[in-house]
Amino acid sequence: MSHNQPDADGHRGLVVNTASVAAFEGQVSDPGVTAGQRTFQKPTAWSGHEITPGDGLFSTPLLAGLPEKVRTFLGRQAPFPARLGHPAEFAHLVQALAENPMVNGEVVRLDGALRMQP
Repeated sequence: MSHNQPDADGHRGLVVNTASVAAFEGQVSDPGVTAGQRTFQKPTAWSGHEITPGDGLFSTPLLAGLPEKVRTFLGRQAPFPARLGHPAEFAHLVQALAENPMVNGEVVRLDGALRMQP
């Protein structure tokens, strides 16, 4: 991206980092996840347009391998809506943020208000 021609505002591209919901409420077993994911975010933003969606539990191929009962349980952990997120919802957020150049160096939680237990 450093070789891209800058636009009128000086933007040369967009970096989207994806962080786990564990980056916000560290769990006893994963203290490095919280520190690592959140520390990496700000310095990268200073070099260009950068956003980090902090995602909750989404319906992904990884979760598709779990029994339906487990997926339903996981989805109910989110207060509202009480379900797994859809990939299109994640894509919609990234598109909306990418289209607004004033959103830069930010973390946006996309997790249905999910808060992880320690």
